[in-house]
Amino acid sequence: MSRALNGLILLALLLLVALPLLFIVLQALFPHFSAGSWRDAFSTLPTLLNDPQLLSMGLGTLKIGGGVALCSLLLGLPLGAVRGLFRLPGAALWDLLFLIPFLTPPYIAALSWTLALQRNGYIEQLTGINFASLLFSSSGMVLVMTLNIFPVVYFAVSRSLMASGQRLAWVARVHGASAWRGFWHITLPLTLPALAGGVLLAFTLAIEEYGVPAALGAQAKLTLMTVGIETKLADWPIDLPGAALLSLMLSVVALAAWLLQRKLTGSSDVTAVSGKPVTQELTHAGRWQIVLLLPFVLTLLLTVVLPLGAMALSGLLNTLSGGLQLNNLTLRHFGALFSQQGDALAAFSTSIGLALGAALLTGALGFLIAWRVSEGKTRLLAMMDGLALLPAAMPGVVVGVGLILLWNRGFWPVSPYNTLGILLLSYSCLLLPWPVRYVSSALRQLAPTLEPAARVHGASRLQALRLIVLPLVAPSLLAAMMMVFAVASRELVTSLLLAPAGTQTVAIFIWRQFEQGSVGQGMAMATLTLLASLSLMLAATALMQRQRR
Repeated sequence: MSRALNGLILLALLLLVALPLLFIVLQALFPHFSAGSWRDAFSTLPTLLNDPQLLSMGLGTLKIGGGVALCSLLLGLPLGAVRGLFRLPGAALWDLLFLIPFLTPPYIAALSWTLALQRNGYIEQLTGINFASLLFSSSGMVLVMTLNIFPVVYFAVSRSLMASGQRLAWVARVHGASAWRGFWHITLPLTLPALAGGVLLAFTLAIEEYGVPAALGAQAKLTLMTVGIETKLADWPIDLPGAALLSLMLSVVALAAWLLQRKLTGSSDVTAVSGKPVTQELTHAGRWQIVLLLPFVLTLLLTVVLPLGAMALSGLLNTLSGGLQLNNLTLRHFGALFSQQGDALAAFSTSIGLALGAALLTGALGFLIAWRVSEGKTRLLAMMDGLALLPAAMPGVVVGVGLILLWNRGFWPVSPYNTLGILLLSYSCLLLPWPVRYVSSALRQLAPTLEPAARVHGASRLQALRLIVLPLVAPSLLAAMMMVFAVASRELVTSLLLAPAGTQTVAIFIWRQFEQGSVGQGMAMATLTLLASLSLMLAATALMQRQRR
């Protein structure tokens, strides 16, 4: 049974992860590989290196990634430190509120900020101040992406401090150290691995992002590598070798950051379900409580209230030119979503179906991978684990390119290309690490004798798995599947690259509405999509809290 199961898992990982990445490498090295020829090896490299845009794309990507990582550090470190060290009113609520920007699709956040800060936007109508020059610049792109990504640093710092506690710092204070010296020399060094991991993760997420650079980059006169890859595939003549080589370069940068992050954080993960924490001994803020809460309120205003308010308001305005007037409010954009003549219902049902399929597929495969990997440390299992987590370091645009190169071939008797199946494969590839991480973390909390004890008492291996292991990790598995569902339902870049002709998903529908000038309907769809994602996140959070208890 073990050999057969390992074979099926490796076959699935081969189709989902290994082959798409292999075909990117082959296409990058052999420019005529798509035509079945191995000639002119490496000839694409000089062409790409001589491209005058390559240097600006590469430096721009690193500049934006580094800027987002630095700003996420400056914002997430103090907020996370206060959350992890002090007893704040509504602490759990602040955690939940700071999850909202991370769950908001970055392209929707960028479009919302555009409506708020553009010339004659909502902010200018209310205050008379024009922020368009700030938004449509590299600084504006860094700001928008930071407000979406900073929670990874916030949660890394706060959870690390809450797990390690303050006992050592208090011992230092007993021996004469000041509170600041105890924090600087003891508490902060204990959090450095998690902090560094969070900052590197912010960098990786920033260089992989497509929606914000696509929405703001043109007016900011800045093209990043993700947009450059999509352009090579979308504009005629299509440049497959160039797209593959550019994808390979971006993947190397993302993979290096990801591997460094994993080395610094060990086997931990800021999103994983941890074991039982030590007793949390948080300090009372006392008279400083209002001062400590002020940055939380300001951050909430910038990350949640303003962008989501602009999004919801845009869906309620009859026309943007009508401005912020009571007589310009309407529900017609929301009503149009449910009109039989519109494409919204079809896009919504397509996204829901694909997201459900991705959740089920990644849930089943992720559970089996985590279970098998937890049983030993052989090379085969290590390879299985590595392949399963590799998509965490693969930008969505790279996955899209790999699947195009893999499945758009004449030698396949049956191919999912140009069908909804290719979207299901792309979502499953990108989001497979979620169930693997969650279930692996849950399995580490189980006593290693449970399954052998069931076997001793006559249960088969399958019965032990079904009746003992699966029920115990079910809350974590369901939480991960809900996260997969929420993210897959609004995935943008692979949907734009791989969607069959005439097929729309929620993300494509919103994007196309903006391109066509139907901002109100696009934002109405974005509002409903975000509400659905938040509902699923609440359910996932409740399941994780239930497991911890």
